Amino acid sequence: MTTDKYSSKRFDVEKEDAIDVAVLEAIPFEYPGSATEVVYETDEFTAVCPWTGLPDFAKLTISYVPDSSLVELKSLKYYLTSYRNVGILQEHAVNRILNDLV
Repeated sequence: MTTDKYSSKRFDVEKEDAIDVAVLEAIPFEYPGSATEVVYETDEFTAVCPWTGLPDFAKLTISYVPDSSLVELKSLKYYLTSYRNVGILQEHAVNRILNDLV
């Protein structure tokens, strides 16, 4: 019988409460009612696998039509960077980001 040499190997991960939602800021949007679409793309989004702690990289696109406010870009970058050591599946991260931004 062979044993998986990786079964006991694991890197530490942070829990979801390490995601820094408080850093997000909204700024006034000067053109409410317009059909302006805001698109933010990054291929630098990282989190870690919740089971192994191995890095998980993703290309992330956030697209929205603002009403009366915008997500301030610097705050969004800090927010997304706070995922770096969090153990979360990418499918869960996408939904978490959606909920936090709404």
